[in-house]
Amino acid sequence: MIRMTALAVALALGACTTAPIVEAHIRADGLAKLGQPTRVGRLVVTPKALIEDSRCPINARCIWAGRVVLRSQIDGAGWRETRDLVLGEPQSVRESRIALTSARPDKQTGVEVPPSAYLFGFEGGHGR
Repeated sequence: MIRMTALAVALALGACTTAPIVEAHIRADGLAKLGQPTRVGRLVVTPKALIEDSRCPINARCIWAGRVVLRSQIDGAGWRETRDLVLGEPQSVRESRIALTSARPDKQTGVEVPPSAYLFGFEGGHGR
């Protein structure tokens, strides 16, 4: 009986997937590393995973500029969404707009940058 109760509690807790964001840990400058929330207008954006960084290295010549795709958690008043944000391509999210505006460091030929070293910049606003 005790095992059944412990299992039921574990399953119930596992079903809770939306942990609240602690306000004290939110950056207010629109910049964030992976896993770090930042306030962007009325939204809180948390970069979750670097999906793609195919940008042309700054010390190379390319025929395609490439792109950065960042999976991000976006929180608003009473809701949460996960979106893939593409560098330089604003998106409408509910009644707001959000854009991934920068990804640092710049890519360089022969230099491997771990995802944890990136700093992402966001901008947002109201309207569609």
